[in-house]
Amino acid sequence: MALRFEEVTVGAELPPIARVVTREDVREYAEASGDRNPLHLEDEHARLVGFPGIIAHGMFTMGHLASCVSAWAGGGEIRRMKVQFRAYVLMGETIVAGGRVKHLDPDSRTATLELWVTTERGGATEWPIRRGEAEVALA
Repeated sequence: MALRFEEVTVGAELPPIARVVTREDVREYAEASGDRNPLHLEDEHARLVGFPGIIAHGMFTMGHLASCVSAWAGGGEIRRMKVQFRAYVLMGETIVAGGRVKHLDPDSRTATLELWVTTERGGATEWPIRRGEAEVALA
C-alpha cells in the first residue's frame, strides 16, 4: 500500500535495509546490465588496478538504495534520484541503505529524501553513497 503524504514528517527516518554483497550478485548484475568490466568480475584485474579484489558496480549499490526508498514509499512513485559514489564495495561486505525525509511539499504531495549507503571496513564506516537525494510522490 502506498504511503500517504499525511503520514510523513520531516526528519522521519527510512527503515534501513542491509544486504551482504556476493560474487553471484555482482555476476548477475554484470549480465543483466551488460557491464562486464573485469574490475567487477576478475580478482587479478582488480588487484592490478589497486583494489583487494573485485568490487560491486556503483549502480548495483544505487539499486539497493532505490529498493530501500521503494519499500518505504510502499508504491509511491520515485520521480528523481541522484547520488554521489564515494567508496567501493567489496565482496562479503554488508551494505546498509537508509535515509530521512528532508522536505515535504504539500502542493505536489512529494517528499524529498536525503539518502546514503554505508558499510563497515576495518572498524570504520565507509560511505559508498553519500549525499544522495530522491523525490517521491506520495498518495
